[in-house]
Amino acid sequence: LDCIGLFCPMPIVKTREVMKTMRVGEVLEMLSDDPASDADIRSWTQRTGNELLEGSKDGGLYRFLVRKSR
Repeated sequence: LDCIGLFCPMPIVKTREVMKTMRVGEVLEMLSDDPASDADIRSWTQRTGNELLEGSKDGGLYRFLVRKSR
C-alpha cells in the first residue's frame, strides 16, 4: 500500500480500509514518508490486535509489514 505523500491520519485510514478486505493471516506492506506513521502504526496495531511484523526506516521512507490477526 503506497501512502507516500499522505500525512496523518491518512496512512492509517488507508491501511484500515485495505485491512478490512483482507483475510486473517494475510500480510500488508505499507510504505509512508510521514514521520508520524511510525508511532501511528504501532499504536493502531496494538489497539486493533493486528500484528506489526516489521517497522523499518530507510532515509525518509518507512516500511511496515502488518499481519491481519482478526
